[in-house]
Amino acid sequence: MPNWNEVIEEIKQEQLKNSSSNPLDVIRRKYLKKISEITGRNVIAYYSGWLQKPTSSDTAVNDKDKSGFMLAIHKLDKDKGLDLILHTPGGDIAATESLVDYLYAIFDKNIRVIVPQICMSAGTMIAFSSSEIILGKHSNLGPIDPQIGGVACQAILKEFERAKDDIMKNPSSAALWQVIISKYHPTLLGACQQAIDWSEKMVAKWLSENMFASDPDKVNNVIKTFADHTEQKSHSRHISKEECVAIGLNITSLEEDQELQDAVLTTHHAFMHTFSNTQCVKIIENHNGIAYIEHSILNRS
Repeated sequence: MPNWNEVIEEIKQEQLKNSSSNPLDVIRRKYLKKISEITGRNVIAYYSGWLQKPTSSDTAVNDKDKSGFMLAIHKLDKDKGLDLILHTPGGDIAATESLVDYLYAIFDKNIRVIVPQICMSAGTMIAFSSSEIILGKHSNLGPIDPQIGGVACQAILKEFERAKDDIMKNPSSAALWQVIISKYHPTLLGACQQAIDWSEKMVAKWLSENMFASDPDKVNNVIKTFADHTEQKSHSRHISKEECVAIGLNITSLEEDQELQDAVLTTHHAFMHTFSNTQCVKIIENHNGIAYIEHSILNRS
């Protein structure tokens, strides 16, 4: 299968044909179809262009994505299950929960997730709803601790606890802590705790019902590893395949199937070239070439 530069050349060759079809679409769909031919399953790619367009809106998981998945799922043979290719920075927890509920209703938990490069935050939560996650040596998942305003909820709660303890031991520090914690809304502590409880309960339910249905004791270890801000230190930390295997996740190495690996990585290159050369910020596309596309100028096709 073509590498990064060879995909560029293939796109150029397609462009020389003067076809009415967009060469980026043609090449991307060619290899997405190839994945389905190899696996014998339905394939949907959920791709965000946040790496190429970090300031653009709509790159994160949100409620509009449901429409994209409805379009991509329409007319698929549901009995074949779903291979979901994820490349996303994450996003809204409520939208994530709703999306997984929808996928479960359609495919009855017969869902595998493939991560060609990065699947962070709420994207990792979606991956945990699957029965199996396929990762390469270059693939990463991310922590699932919830954020409010870009700040870890657990960090906010611990900062308040630290302030309380420090003031009790040293009352003169109250004035300093007042300056620090006055930036927070009065209801923030409750909102942080609710977000933590919600996300952990959600992921624990998915893991126990699907990936760990036969061994639910593994759930707590995964939650502790991925949801503990103290352990991961940063919400942006990239967690490797080796770490995922070590804590007991059902991980399959992409390298085990050379044909599938080639098709997945070539498809990934094609999506990256699309984001780099168009105004696309998100693509939800199935192996039959049916696609929902978000553009940075807010047009859709």
